[in-house]
Amino acid sequence: MTSELIPQTFDKLFIGGRWVSPVDGGVRGSIDPATGEAWAEVAYGGIADIDLAVAAAREAFEGPWRRMAGWERAQIMRRFADLYAAHVEQLATIESRDNGRAIRESRLDVGMHAQYYHWYASLADKMGGRTIPMDDSVHAFTTRLPVGVVGTITPWNVPLMAAAWKLGPALAAGCTVVLKAAEQTPASSLALGRLIEAAGFPAGVVNIVPGDGPVAGAHLVAHPGVDKIAFTGEGETAKTIIRNGAETLKRFSFELGGKAPHIIFADADVDQALNAATGSVWTLCGQSCALGSRVLVERPIYDHVVEEFRKRAARVRVGMPLDPATHMGPQAHLQQLEKTLSYIDIGKAEGAELVTGGARVERDGLSGGYFVEPTAFAAVDPNMRIAQEEIFGPVAALIPFDGEDEAVAIANGTRYGLTAGLWTGDVGRAHRVANRIEAGMVWVNTYRYIRWSTPYGGLKASGWGRENGIESLDSYLETRTTVISTTGKFADPYA
Repeated sequence: MTSELIPQTFDKLFIGGRWVSPVDGGVRGSIDPATGEAWAEVAYGGIADIDLAVAAAREAFEGPWRRMAGWERAQIMRRFADLYAAHVEQLATIESRDNGRAIRESRLDVGMHAQYYHWYASLADKMGGRTIPMDDSVHAFTTRLPVGVVGTITPWNVPLMAAAWKLGPALAAGCTVVLKAAEQTPASSLALGRLIEAAGFPAGVVNIVPGDGPVAGAHLVAHPGVDKIAFTGEGETAKTIIRNGAETLKRFSFELGGKAPHIIFADADVDQALNAATGSVWTLCGQSCALGSRVLVERPIYDHVVEEFRKRAARVRVGMPLDPATHMGPQAHLQQLEKTLSYIDIGKAEGAELVTGGARVERDGLSGGYFVEPTAFAAVDPNMRIAQEEIFGPVAALIPFDGEDEAVAIANGTRYGLTAGLWTGDVGRAHRVANRIEAGMVWVNTYRYIRWSTPYGGLKASGWGRENGIESLDSYLETRTTVISTTGKFADPYA
């Protein structure tokens, strides 16, 4: 099994439990962002391939999967989780080759995914409804039903994590899935199919079809055989998905990014806050929806924090992703590199003070890749574009504030509301400020603490619904109400 997970080619799609060549897609090179060159041959699906995958998912849903008892689904999911845990190193390596994430980060991230699948397996036989009190003439109760065929569209920054967050609840609920992996980073999702196959899922329960968003993704969204779309990505694409899926009245869940405030009060343990703030803004090459990219600092400690960002940036080791010593790899693809560099130019033009970084890394051995220096701007006005728009690169905006009211106003002053962090030694302040922040997840004296059991999702433009936690099951289930007469009598209305 190990050798099967790490081939140099991923030239088949996983549809209906079989590895098949694309019908109208094709095979092309997946680019290693550390070199700018293709590292693997990967299958991409087209419209006909999506049709086949949806048909296979529908057959599996109407056939064995929906009728299977929850505990039986759980057994298969646990076998899959155990296989996943046994192949963390291979999966992490494939993902780092494909998206440029430092292997030390990929190992930690991918190493937790098996627990997500185990946790959802534990819920597969607990989809109970409730009894509704009525009068003595009827008995009323609800049952939970799987939505049906789910199209999951995963992003290029964390393909395997996003798959776990969607496959886990979908499979536990009894849904079947067509997974459309991002065209920029398809390899690890196809490797996942090897584990699906080995775990013994019925054919068609999970189908994996990487492909271009405007072709394969758009067809999946509009397909009348798909009942729900679960999407992680940016907001403009989500709007297109809503329009294209509206004709068939699909269900949607969205995780759409953020511009998280990371608030540091003067009474905080500043060294710990700096560990979290610098770590969160430059982790994953800056390509995270939960990135604490707006660092709000109370004015008495502002200059100290700015200087520490400069010093700590110098300690970040930018290098090849598979080098265990590397802290930060490249941007995941050329378009993201260009976007990040353009926002650095915007920050300079807006009058922000470039504290550190701000350039492409082109030293020996890295010149062919998409590397950017860890970057921070000071003297940032909250209304500047670098403080309002999601860059998705390793760029911090350091913003001073005076007091709780101004901190909250700045924190809530964007269209996003995914995550937020705050650091303070005052427990009363922690509760007051956390309660006022418009975000789906708020961390106090910690940051980026995310687990399978904690609901994750956004307010405002950051999304619809929740991933992780018991709450995530809601978007994969329908509620049916049954009312049964206890008397068998129904009065003749025309007597």
